Amino acid sequence: MPTATRSTNPVGRLLLERAITVAARRAAAPGGLRFTERQLYYETCRVLRPTPAPVRRIPYSPAPPLRLSRFTEVLHGREPAGLLPAAAAGRALGGPSREPDLYAYGLPRLLVCQDRAIAGMLLANHVQLEAACPVLSAEDDLPLDSRLVAALERAGDAVVHVLHDAGPAGIALPARVREALGPVPVRVVSLGLVPRHVQALRLVSGRRPGPVPPLGPVPRGLRPSEVDWLADGRFAEVAAVPPARLLRAVLRLTRGPRPARHSVWGELRELRTAGFLTWPDA
Repeated sequence: MPTATRSTNPVGRLLLERAITVAARRAAAPGGLRFTERQLYYETCRVLRPTPAPVRRIPYSPAPPLRLSRFTEVLHGREPAGLLPAAAAGRALGGPSREPDLYAYGLPRLLVCQDRAIAGMLLANHVQLEAACPVLSAEDDLPLDSRLVAALERAGDAVVHVLHDAGPAGIALPARVREALGPVPVRVVSLGLVPRHVQALRLVSGRRPGPVPPLGPVPRGLRPSEVDWLADGRFAEVAAVPPARLLRAVLRLTRGPRPARHSVWGELRELRTAGFLTWPDA
């Protein structure tokens, strides 16, 4: 990835350590969120190069101001509060030995993440409980277990959400999931990222070194400018999305629209027609 000048003097290291401390505090807000090392790296990039308020609405995807290797070097030996260990990724669905009847029920929705670390971060922040949606990793769980596929089919109108990077492999992941489901009538929905998300959110993006291999089949929803962005070797990771924003988006998109809130007067009006023990007519 492109980078700013690397700091080699002690003052530069102290400034970078301070930036990491500030970034860790921001990544954990609000309420002590858990985050991955890669998410902390991107948060540190935002601390080192903040976006001025007048240009925040201008679509743009900047290069990172800091080398990942330099960040890893300075972070080594430090354990900021909220930072997940590298092996924190896990599975929302326990094995059949732990829950022998787990697959006997219908499963209305499922979330498949391209990045194992992002799946672990979502699990560590209890997304699977708040959204009532198991979280799996494409690296570990594709092809899907046949019992899991049967549970999706049993639910009727089930949806598999796919969270992926903005890059050739990520863009192709929803099609891989659809293929893994076979003839089962389950909807597969991409949550992103796609290039227009990257630019709208002003996320840090990188560029693939060397010649770019030809793109595979392109989803119909991509705009020509997005196809050109990918063909130019550009990519961005889900980890570049601020942790709190990522959690809010995943919860909102997996849970669907919230039901309308009922007022006290509306509930009292409903009681008049509820049948037994309703209010008598005037």
